[in-house]
Amino acid sequence: MRRFRSLPLRSRLALLVAAAVAFAVAAVSVTCWFIVQGKLYDEINNDLKSQRSPVPYVAVQSALDSCGEEPTGSGGFRGHTEYYTQVVKADGSACAFSASAGLVKVTGSDKDLAKNPKLGEATFRNGTDSKGNAVRVMTMPLVLDNVPGSTGGPSLAEDHALLIAFPLKGTQSTLNELALLLLFVGGIGVIGAGAAGLAVARAGLRPVDKLTDAVEHVARTEDLTIRIPVDEESDDEIARLSRSFNSMTASLATSREVQQQLIADAGHELRTPLTSLRTNIELLTRSEEIGRPIPPADRKALLASVTAQMTELAALIGDLQTLSRSDAGHPADRVEIVALQDTVEAALRRARLRGPELTITADLEPWYVRAEPSALERAIVNILDNAVKFSPGGGTVDVRLKDGELTVRDHGPGIPTDELPHVFDRFWRSPDARALPGSGLGLSIVARTVQQSGGEVSLRPADGGGTIAVVRLPGAPTAPPGMPSP
Repeated sequence: MRRFRSLPLRSRLALLVAAAVAFAVAAVSVTCWFIVQGKLYDEINNDLKSQRSPVPYVAVQSALDSCGEEPTGSGGFRGHTEYYTQVVKADGSACAFSASAGLVKVTGSDKDLAKNPKLGEATFRNGTDSKGNAVRVMTMPLVLDNVPGSTGGPSLAEDHALLIAFPLKGTQSTLNELALLLLFVGGIGVIGAGAAGLAVARAGLRPVDKLTDAVEHVARTEDLTIRIPVDEESDDEIARLSRSFNSMTASLATSREVQQQLIADAGHELRTPLTSLRTNIELLTRSEEIGRPIPPADRKALLASVTAQMTELAALIGDLQTLSRSDAGHPADRVEIVALQDTVEAALRRARLRGPELTITADLEPWYVRAEPSALERAIVNILDNAVKFSPGGGTVDVRLKDGELTVRDHGPGIPTDELPHVFDRFWRSPDARALPGSGLGLSIVARTVQQSGGEVSLRPADGGGTIAVVRLPGAPTAPPGMPSP
């Protein structure tokens, strides 16, 4: 079995097909052989039955008188030597007629019939003559004709039976020839089936070979642009496998492009705070080296700039980590049922601390969603941060949660229509907002979190100025069983 499993798949398929055909051919051949054998034996049995007739008393007496002697093969009962004819006594001795073809060996069934003859009864079996030749034997009660002193016609002889046999040499020769013919034809069929199975396996596995070559090429070169040609009209397993492979490589290529773009964008965004940090630190270091202290006001401004750049750098790294976890499909915490109104309340408390001069109104109705709690709160905080960041001093931010739709409206300058398609792109920032703090990743995190929760998010200009952010999340207004309602 281990050696079989080590063979190539096409060889195993060819062997399995050949084995299945061999089994079927063997079953059909054996069945055919036994059917033909039965038919031939039936013909011989019918021929033997046609020989049943009352035996002249004189012929039986002559056979009994010469009991134990080999027949002469001429004259007497039946007059030809093709058949074996003999009388069987109850003690098992056999007395052949002179015209018998030979002497057949007696068995126990023959003696039983001689001991208890029943008119009309006959048994059939295979046997051998005194020379070992195969014969077909019919044993029947001995019916005598022309018995001296009897006027009642044929009579049944007690303790005697009549045995008639026919040689099986011709029948066995026919069966042997049939067996050889079936073996020859079956062998050709098995070889042909094996060759056909190998051809079918090669043709059927050709797409698998192409797929294997493609996988090996990808593993060797990391080239994800390779595609396997697929018949669009086909829907078999190979076509589905090829489509799945093409879809997988396309997804991997897209993921790689996104990762490369993320790395490039991250490097670009990191360069600015790092350059600023490096410049400020070099100024402080040079001041210490040359012994010319920086004026206190300037030194304080430099340190404040270093602190701000470090804060921006830490925020940028945190956003990158959040996005990388989202892209990998591994949330930081477990997904669970979350009361969205409570999450919004927590985000509102943080927003009010960041914009104490603003008026933030809230109208929240219960809504329960399935999401990762910390990621969902981070996304809502980012939306509120944008609203706080772009709201004028003393402005108002309106927050509303109804039927699973969260809307956040600010009264800031709004977003130009031509910039709306880009607001959820990574590191994208409006030209008017590039002077403000931020990494350009906040809305990207919002879009990815909402998408992973099965919802959707959008931004649109508000009537009268400002922007409306809309988040729709699937859920229910009541808590599921086992979760306490507020």
